Amino acid sequence: MPWQPLHVCSGEHCPELCRNSSYANGRLLAALAPPSPAGRSRQPPLAMIAAKDDGTLKPLAIELSLPNPQRDKYGATSQVFTPSKHGIEGSVWELAKAYAVVSDSGYHQLISHWLNTHAITEPFIIATNRQLSVLHPIHKLLHPHFRDTMNINALARQILINAGGVLEMTIFPAKFSLEMSSAIYKNWVFIEQALPADLLKRGVAVPDSSQPHGLKLLIEDYPFAVDDLEIVGIGVLNPLWRSWKIWSAIETWVDEYCSFYYPTNDLIKSDIELQSWWMELRTEGHGDKKDEPWWPEMKTRAELTLSCTIIIWVASALHAAVNFGQYPYAGFLPNRPTISRRFMPEPGTPDYAELETNPEKAFLRTITSQFHTLLGVSLTEMLSRHGSDEVYLGQRETPEWTSDVQPLNAFRRFGTKLEEIEKKIIGRNNDKRLKNRRGLLRSLTPCYTLMPRVTVVPLDLLAREFPTVCLSEVKQIRRMLKCPRTSDCLLVSTQANEYQLYAAVNKATLFTDGITCLYH
Repeated sequence: MPWQPLHVCSGEHCPELCRNSSYANGRLLAALAPPSPAGRSRQPPLAMIAAKDDGTLKPLAIELSLPNPQRDKYGATSQVFTPSKHGIEGSVWELAKAYAVVSDSGYHQLISHWLNTHAITEPFIIATNRQLSVLHPIHKLLHPHFRDTMNINALARQILINAGGVLEMTIFPAKFSLEMSSAIYKNWVFIEQALPADLLKRGVAVPDSSQPHGLKLLIEDYPFAVDDLEIVGIGVLNPLWRSWKIWSAIETWVDEYCSFYYPTNDLIKSDIELQSWWMELRTEGHGDKKDEPWWPEMKTRAELTLSCTIIIWVASALHAAVNFGQYPYAGFLPNRPTISRRFMPEPGTPDYAELETNPEKAFLRTITSQFHTLLGVSLTEMLSRHGSDEVYLGQRETPEWTSDVQPLNAFRRFGTKLEEIEKKIIGRNNDKRLKNRRGLLRSLTPCYTLMPRVTVVPLDLLAREFPTVCLSEVKQIRRMLKCPRTSDCLLVSTQANEYQLYAAVNKATLFTDGITCLYH
């Protein structure tokens, strides 16, 4: 979900203003997308965000850019906006934050969610089913993590990411959405999907061999990183250390499992099914990346462990982080707008006068429209749904998935470790010093994506929560989403009666300068 790239500066060699600050660059998407589609007004953002002493973040400045009227050779025309709470300056600052969030919303849904978890996993699923026998140990290891992914992706191609589909209607890139995803995929690197490698690449961590995971977080109260490093802190082969660091629950489990079936590297190199599997997903599944030098060669157990851990991490914990926690942030669209319908008003224009006299009306006329808001909220709730027969990490559908005692014992240890991690997460969520987990008001839902808790909510409830939206629009959305007329067609990520609380809290935080929670 972060803008790319995100670089954190220690301030050692910077002016005082830049000390402990980071830059969130939304222009990456702007460079990849053609001009704004009809009805959309894009102003690529560049944000400077400061880390405060209490661990929270505060935006210091937001730069919005437009193409130069005299064409690209003259460079972009940019404006810089700084925090303000009063008068027209305060209203302008709220709009500047909204434009920045619009870019972030698009990046989250298209890149962090669709591309980095759903799309890139498909080749691994296909190669696993084509090349590995159901009795093969690696098939048994990976197959549970591929559950329903292909069905979900097929459904998404029919109603969500298809031309003119729901996603194109509800996020700013519109008809250029998949074109942008394809452009981002050109820079995709398999081993950089490992969590520590991802944190290092994004500049929110630095190498530190004294730390358990071989890195130090520059934002210590970063729930996504802190919690998931315990789950899957993959040790990257660092050219300075030349060692594999195995600390996390998933990697420890995968290493113990692979060690049982492949006690020597020769067994890996001589496993015809395994080598065919790796060859297919490299040369056919990710065929446009087949000649990249970063692919593990699949000649050692360390390479097998790393590869399987990354695959499991992406399909489980990473997807949970980017998907199941969406609703508390995007369930109230003014807190997480997905479209901007007009540019920042210029002084002396009717739009600027409206912003002075009626800032709330001007704000709502700028962000996602009423119909697309309802459609987007419906989509977010559907995406945040857990299956009624969900199988979580540390669980298997049948206890007879293997008859080998050592892997079974290792799997039990894995489940026990996950229970310990959940208790730690609950403890951190209840720690009042960690403000990014519950928001500055401590009234937001805690970081819960590893401890799912869902409640059934009928779609018609949305019409009651938004009384200005007529039921016919709700029915239209049901038809568009192919949602059955049942009371369980939508799920929210917390208790149903907290819906109004989300709206009240998120609206309150919208008009502050603080960032209430850090997530991927």
